[in-house]
Amino acid sequence: MPDWTYHPLRRPAGALLGTGRSRRAALRALATLTSLPGGRRTIEAAFGHTAPPPVLAGTVAGVAVVSRLGAVVPPRAARDAVRALPTQGAGLVVVAPVGPDDVEVVRRAAAGRRCPVLVRTADPAVAAALAPHVDAVLATGAAAGGAAGAAAVELRTPSIGDALAALSDPAVAVLATPAVLVEAGPGWFQRVSEAATPTDPVPGLRETGLRDLVRREVGRDPRRWPAWWWGACAGIGMICAGLGAAAITLGPVLLWYDQGFLGLDREGLHGTNHLLVPFLRHDRITMAATMVTIGVLYTGLAVGGIRRGWPWARTAYLVSGAIAFPTLFYFLAFGFVEPLHTAVVVTLCPMFVLAVRRRPPRPRWTLMAEGPEPQRRRALLGQLLLIVTGAGLFAGGAAVSAVGLTHVFVPSDLAFLQTTSGDLHAANPRLLPFIAHDRAGFGGALMAAAVAITLLTAWGWRRGEAWLWWSLALAAVAGFVPPVAVHAVIGYTDFWHLAPVYVGIVLTASALALARSYLCARPGAHGGDRGGRALRASPHVRPRGRAVRRPAR
Repeated sequence: MPDWTYHPLRRPAGALLGTGRSRRAALRALATLTSLPGGRRTIEAAFGHTAPPPVLAGTVAGVAVVSRLGAVVPPRAARDAVRALPTQGAGLVVVAPVGPDDVEVVRRAAAGRRCPVLVRTADPAVAAALAPHVDAVLATGAAAGGAAGAAAVELRTPSIGDALAALSDPAVAVLATPAVLVEAGPGWFQRVSEAATPTDPVPGLRETGLRDLVRREVGRDPRRWPAWWWGACAGIGMICAGLGAAAITLGPVLLWYDQGFLGLDREGLHGTNHLLVPFLRHDRITMAATMVTIGVLYTGLAVGGIRRGWPWARTAYLVSGAIAFPTLFYFLAFGFVEPLHTAVVVTLCPMFVLAVRRRPPRPRWTLMAEGPEPQRRRALLGQLLLIVTGAGLFAGGAAVSAVGLTHVFVPSDLAFLQTTSGDLHAANPRLLPFIAHDRAGFGGALMAAAVAITLLTAWGWRRGEAWLWWSLALAAVAGFVPPVAVHAVIGYTDFWHLAPVYVGIVLTASALALARSYLCARPGAHGGDRGGRALRASPHVRPRGRAVRRPAR
């Protein structure tokens, strides 16, 4: 469960299933998914999780771990925890306390493990029975570490600052207790790992100014331009292309190649059906608005994400572009080659490739302190609403593409046009392919925008990331306002046709309102500026356990 479903749905699930049962169900569901073929990689990719920084690597009780950040769980939850928590960023799992009745349960839990499993017990017989099956056995009631490796420290609060303070000592491993994981959510491991990652922050636009930023980071030689600059150029180019398409639509509507394909000019189109010109305008304005939306999102991903070394930003850009650019060639399926359309693709596609061909630079981000927990919880609800919106937009784009490639019209379209597909085909056999290529292209663009919105929201939601809020807000204005306006202007106001748009507007506005104080928080508010690094550790940690045996592996 990602935090954006865990926290908003935790109370409703607890009321429906019971608190304890809902928690076990969440852990069991995640463990089951990781057990499926490819499930582990799918979850890690879907959640945008990255490998822990090398600074967190070490040894615990003589066992090498990729991260000194782990969890301590009771035996009854061990099997699910051992399968689920490594996908969330846990580098080890300690099962404690283990008694004689728990031996078989722990054996089954440790089988097929993907991270080190340690147990803590006060019973020598239990230690002897489990030693061949786990990575190490810890004795209860004595300090861990020394020559055997890092001391195991149990964290009693979800504070990122406390975790970082403990992890700053290479001889310490931090274990989250069940209470911490219940309170913080499964994304806690990733948040601590990101905060612990050494970074080299870059100055923002406010500190340097655009001209100085371009001079220092970009230069004049295109061969040396960084990936983020190519990504920004592709995004700005998409915005310009969308604005150009809107200008053509509000002006002549049909260009010379449109008239050549149809054998009609605008007056001839009007003579065929007096509502065709407004209908084409509404289709093309909607497409132009979606192109501007994509451009805004790509520019934000490039400048705010790729430039600062976020791996997820490059992935989001790549996945969205892998949908956007191929679907721009839908028009080839109808035997209608648009010169300007083709020119846009030929110009922007190389920029897109140059933006994603290289991995992001070293980490250059700056994380802000957590701030008030109620603020984060509201933002998580907003995150969920926006991800639901993105998923709905993707489904809508797929449906529009399917209709454009097959039936061309939905019933409300024909009701507005006051005609039938057969009548339009009889009037001009090329009318349906001409309209269909616009509709299919819009569907593909909508899917690409939806993917960018969904991944940007799912992976980039962090306190103080104001660029993300503004990218989403500007994209929402560009994507929703023109289509609603053009429908109203031409009189195409069928409620059920526009209902998905109205729902999207309400969900997006609610999400942005809920998240604004979190995403747009300023440095210095409610604590330190570096993911909790400036916070002082509180006395909520205590060492537990001593290594008594490390079996041969």
